Amino acid sequence: MNSIISIKNLSKVYNGGFEALKSINLDIEEGEIIALLGPNGAGKTTLISTICGIVSPTGGSVSVNGYDIIKNFRESRQLIGLVPQELTLGAFETVWNTIQFSRGLFGKKRDDAYLEQLLKDLSLWDKKDNELRMLSGGMKRRVLIAKALSHQPKIIFLDEPTAGVDVELRKDMWNIVRKLRESGVTIILTTHYIEEAEEIADRIGVISGGELLLVEDKQVLMQKLGKKQLVLEIKETIDSIPESLKLYDLSLDKNTNKLTYTYDTGGDSTGITRLLQKIQGEGLQLKELQTTQSSLEDIFVTLVHEKKEDEA
Repeated sequence: MNSIISIKNLSKVYNGGFEALKSINLDIEEGEIIALLGPNGAGKTTLISTICGIVSPTGGSVSVNGYDIIKNFRESRQLIGLVPQELTLGAFETVWNTIQFSRGLFGKKRDDAYLEQLLKDLSLWDKKDNELRMLSGGMKRRVLIAKALSHQPKIIFLDEPTAGVDVELRKDMWNIVRKLRESGVTIILTTHYIEEAEEIADRIGVISGGELLLVEDKQVLMQKLGKKQLVLEIKETIDSIPESLKLYDLSLDKNTNKLTYTYDTGGDSTGITRLLQKIQGEGLQLKELQTTQSSLEDIFVTLVHEKKEDEA
């Protein structure tokens, strides 16, 4: 795949000295979905706003499909659709006029058939003559997506697209995102919802304190950083880990008589069979065993926590 967005050493320092972005480097491939995770104030919205030409960078460069966002602002911006976090819509305009006007702003020829299909895909067609003030919050968010797609961009940015919406609408939005990707649109998503990234993203980026801590394929990230554990409940009461078992990465919870074994799922051998043989050799009887694996949320919390510790 080719990179449709290329970010090199991007930085942003505001007048008061606040460093919102610190030397960000990122290539985004055409047709992928990338989710940017980070706490409030991490720099997610600043990064998106800079790429879209809303915020001026302090240093570095960004190109969109080969166009520099500063030297070739018009060409790069025409390729981009932005769904902002805030519901920024006029109250008394109709849905239809809103998206028609948005398409015209980008110099696109009138195409009522395209806009009709767009509204149908977003379950908005029956609302086309409604004034925006008459719509629910979820419907207004759909209108924002329709506005962003009205000029048929190759890239769409979704800044916290499901913030404040109910679970059912959130799942509808995920389906919309998948359909966009199927049509070849590149999607960059910022979210607080870990399950959202886990559900629909191809790659995950973690931002904290203006720094991009990592960007990984979702499955690779889960395998590389996700801990897998075997929890063994022992029938007998034990006060310490037997000497023969200390070679293993074991922890003991004396209150529950449980041994927890942490192992690498990507290794040639997990060592579980040998561990169980050793436990049997000690004369210990197993009452119950179960496996657990770190979620994407566990990984995210760990990375951000480590970042904060490094800064302390």
